[in-house]
Amino acid sequence: MSHKPSLRSVLLLVIGLASGASAQSFEQRAQALLDSIYRADTTMVGVVVHVEAPDRGISWSGASGRSMKGGAPLHPEAPFLIASNIKTYVSATILRLVEEGKLKLDQPVGPLLTERTRELFAGDGYDLQAITITHLLSHTSGLDSYTEYGYQDSIIANPMRRWTRDEQLVRTVAVGTKLAEPGMHYAYTDANYLLLTEVIEGLTGMPFTKAMRALLRYDRMGYAHTWMPTLEPMPEGTLPLVHQYWDEAGFDSHKIDVSMDLYGGGGIACSARDLARFNHDLFTGKVVRDSATLTLIHTTVITQDSVQSGYQLGIAPATIRNMQAFGHGGFWGTRAMHLPDLNATVGIAVLERGHRAHQKTVIERIVAMLKP
Repeated sequence: MSHKPSLRSVLLLVIGLASGASAQSFEQRAQALLDSIYRADTTMVGVVVHVEAPDRGISWSGASGRSMKGGAPLHPEAPFLIASNIKTYVSATILRLVEEGKLKLDQPVGPLLTERTRELFAGDGYDLQAITITHLLSHTSGLDSYTEYGYQDSIIANPMRRWTRDEQLVRTVAVGTKLAEPGMHYAYTDANYLLLTEVIEGLTGMPFTKAMRALLRYDRMGYAHTWMPTLEPMPEGTLPLVHQYWDEAGFDSHKIDVSMDLYGGGGIACSARDLARFNHDLFTGKVVRDSATLTLIHTTVITQDSVQSGYQLGIAPATIRNMQAFGHGGFWGTRAMHLPDLNATVGIAVLERGHRAHQKTVIERIVAMLKP
């Protein structure tokens, strides 16, 4: 004998199916987006993305392409070098020290550096009593850049050279020159962040890698696949690092010593999930918990430059589909963007630097999927 289902049971079934289809729909559409971009660009190596959108119940990683040219399929949890995305992590570490009462952003940097570094920069005309922590975080210190003046050529000539932080600081003053007085001019340079890692070490009494791991609570927050290659062991259970390329310069990240970009200007390797989740946790008050301290990350130094950079403290504001966003990018083709209006964060790595334009396409399309 057949039994006709009740109206209530039919409605519950429809609601359940609709709910499941909605969740699958985002994953399917996002994965289809990555696949379509990969198929359309015949010279692309791969792309990996993580989307963290708790209001939509979404915490999803996807990938398309290869982990290296001619290699195995790219895994969504594969780690990569995030390069300058580390600046947000360094900024967050400094803010944690502020939160703990160990530091103020308007403090002169001079007394917080080693004697060797003080002498080095004072000898090149820098006033370390006038340069503050804020100036370093916002790239308005007046420091020149060691990554210019033939640095790329030196890497091409000797890609496996092991650089030290001190050598890169020496190069800053040896090849560059003081650009301006503090607060007068914006010039993006990794040297600012190398000095900040010295500050972190001086205040904590431990290597900056260990201090960052402790202050940013990697273990407690679940950033299980985040580390600094050669300075820290790879976390257990982490997949091999992908290959990242810059074809124009003939760069393969596995054939260049990571020390070229390791000591605060770059250095972290992690999965797209860890990158997106860290940024999401930061901007939603789970890393720096004191709201007044966290707000300081949006400090903007108004310089005398004809065009203001808009750069804040280890982050850069952006507009995505008419919505405000905050985040950072990295040399190898990485980016993380948090959108407060959607309570959502996207982390992405495009494995060939010359294909960075795909970042914008992917992020904008994903944001469109997330918008109500």
